[in-house]
Amino acid sequence: SRRQRQMCIRDRAAGSHLVVNFHNTGDQVHDLKIGREETGRVEPGETVQLDAGIIDESVEGYCTIAGHKMQGMTFMVNVDEPASGDHEHAGASPSTGSAGAPATVPSAAERMAAREGFDAVDASLATAEGDLHEETWVMTEEEAEVAPGVRQTRWLFNGQAPGPTLRGKVGDTFRITIKNEGSMGHSVDFHAGEVNPDKNMKTIQPGESLTYEFEAHRAGIWMYHCSTMPMSLHIANGMFGAVVIDPPDLTPVDAEYVLLSHEVFLGEDGADPERVAAGLYDLTAFNGYPNQYQHRPIPARVGDTVRVWIFNVGPDNPLSFHVVGEIFDTVFKEGQYQIRNATDTGSQALGLLAAQGGFVEMTFDEPGTYTFVNHQMTDAEKGQRGQFVVTP
Repeated sequence: SRRQRQMCIRDRAAGSHLVVNFHNTGDQVHDLKIGREETGRVEPGETVQLDAGIIDESVEGYCTIAGHKMQGMTFMVNVDEPASGDHEHAGASPSTGSAGAPATVPSAAERMAAREGFDAVDASLATAEGDLHEETWVMTEEEAEVAPGVRQTRWLFNGQAPGPTLRGKVGDTFRITIKNEGSMGHSVDFHAGEVNPDKNMKTIQPGESLTYEFEAHRAGIWMYHCSTMPMSLHIANGMFGAVVIDPPDLTPVDAEYVLLSHEVFLGEDGADPERVAAGLYDLTAFNGYPNQYQHRPIPARVGDTVRVWIFNVGPDNPLSFHVVGEIFDTVFKEGQYQIRNATDTGSQALGLLAAQGGFVEMTFDEPGTYTFVNHQMTDAEKGQRGQFVVTP
């Protein structure tokens, strides 16, 4: 708590033996690290004692759980300066709040180099089946490749990022049980549900489970994500996905795909919390991995009408979805058609802010390679770029 933090920030004489009684009065698991000594995870309501040993120089204390230090769970144990002023301590200095150093970011050439055995995330969207959609997901933290040559810890729904795509129609019931098999608190917020957040979106601790049930009342593409604070960090680490609720008058097409747009933050142990808070992203992607649909283009045939459901996960940046060489004849955004089956007009881009979605439709008239991008061009150049390859 804030009061506890203030009590701990005090001067001590060099050479003092420091023992801290750490009482977790919050509703989430926390821990405490001072120098090399750690408490390990402390459940809500528990008290543990940390023997930090002899303190010869100023040192920082903080909670090591991802994002907690960045949100203020840090303090200094300050050692008194000698009266002579002729000795400087080399201990840690107070956190300045500045963002951490960027990780090594693969260049465009490295991202586009040929790679054997690469599998892109399947962007195809299956049709809706049945009126009850009941699933059980586990929430974990696992190491995965997030860009060429870059592996780091991701936080996952059911072992994948993005999480599973759900699809149904207005009136369907979704009953999703989440089990936390990770090392920290997680949760889920389905934008498609109109339910009590206190009950359904609460953080559950490792080993706990929760069943989130809602009836879909409104059509569209809806985000879901971990709603445990800091939300930006949980989203940046991969805890997001989509729920597609078909409009009642949705027309048949030859193929449907779903693309989730987002920034990519690199770091030694996952997305760096300070860089996420500062908006200092390193790359961008559709569906979890930069440039993957240039390595594995999406196939189509001349005459095919293709529907692409698009959602902007963020956590911050806008999206302007454009397909080079095509014009959209149908555009659906945030609950309404902007144009539909147009013949003498059309749309060149679908603009979406964070947490907005919709779909576009187009018909390919000629064979060729049709590149799709975020027309925020610097973000396209950071990885939000893919291809449709159209054959006769």
